[in-house]
Amino acid sequence: MLAVCGGVRTPFVRSFGKYTGMTADDLARAVFVETLARTGADPAELDEVILGCAGPPVEAMNIARVTALRSGVPEHVPAFSVHRNCASGIESINQALLRVRANEGGGLVLAGGTESMSEAPFQLRPQSRRKLVAFFMAKGLGHKWSALRRLRPGDLMARETIRTALTDPISGLSMGDTAEVLAREFQISREEQDQYAAESQQRSVQAREAGIFRDESLTCFLPPSFRRMVEHDDGLREGTTPEKLARLKPVFDRRFGTVTVGNACQITDGAAALLLGSMDRVQELGLPVLGLVRDVVNVGCDPKRMGLGPALAIPKLLERNQLEPEQIDLYEINEAFAVQVLACLKALGAAAPPRDRLNVNGGAIALGHPVGATGLRIVLTLLLSLRRRKLPLGVASLCVGGGQGAAVLLENPEAA
Repeated sequence: MLAVCGGVRTPFVRSFGKYTGMTADDLARAVFVETLARTGADPAELDEVILGCAGPPVEAMNIARVTALRSGVPEHVPAFSVHRNCASGIESINQALLRVRANEGGGLVLAGGTESMSEAPFQLRPQSRRKLVAFFMAKGLGHKWSALRRLRPGDLMARETIRTALTDPISGLSMGDTAEVLAREFQISREEQDQYAAESQQRSVQAREAGIFRDESLTCFLPPSFRRMVEHDDGLREGTTPEKLARLKPVFDRRFGTVTVGNACQITDGAAALLLGSMDRVQELGLPVLGLVRDVVNVGCDPKRMGLGPALAIPKLLERNQLEPEQIDLYEINEAFAVQVLACLKALGAAAPPRDRLNVNGGAIALGHPVGATGLRIVLTLLLSLRRRKLPLGVASLCVGGGQGAAVLLENPEAA
């Protein structure tokens, strides 16, 4: 098992908003520094730094190493980055667990997940790139002018890489289109989706008002002056009701669809981190123990039905650990789309978690889904929920773009 000493996340903020200008490594640095401070860990004692990110900036391709050094981690501590789309954050935990199991330098690991959707670069078409390369490579003013004359206004048209990345190259469907596939297959109505989405918003608003998110998030100071700050997630909509959501138009299938901006996750920026270690190493250093990671599983599924990943990963996780569904006290299933969670519950059948055990503090429909960070966020949220409610076992799971699913089995040792 893997001990979790503690962790923190940034507030999740709508993309192209308050975090504009902050890169994914800026956000990750904030949670790395704060996690080390809250746990009292000496960064020189770290054996590894692992960071998940679906779209690292080009100036920080091994974003784990860049962020580690920027966070004051000594040069002798190695670092590597992982990418499993929406499960990138969970994969950083998985890699730490595998290292501890193999006894290969995984005694103490700083793990994280980060994403700046706002800073995703724009992509030129191939023919446009070739013309610009010819311009930059040309020698002499005459050759440069000749290359420049080949450019046309259409060559300056660019597309966001994030929109491209959110379309699966195998199925040809966007993530929203895959949600519509599940709505049709499982006959989940627009009304059911809006009801679920409104409940997610209401639960998140209640959690914020109760101060629950304060335990897991930090105050993020904004560059360049660092005088402005972000203290709360900004996607929560007070007073959300199914009736209000029903007024929104479908986004992906405009004629017959049911998925809207109101019953889907928000596109956000954010980061999260955990300090992890073998129990022997943690005890040796006198570090706190928030909870335990007992197991992590990953599964594959049809990319067109990628939202069903949790319905496949959760049963595999429970079977491997000889547990029955009713033995799990709390569940977190990432809310990529309301219909995706509802489809997973239908697919799980009798093994589906009851709603009073699922996403008790709301989820990504209210908080947002910074792709690389969400896996860490739901694990941290679940560990704190187990501790707060004095419950022993929890499962965190999410679907993964490209047709995968991930699930994590967590334990609260104080209640076990």
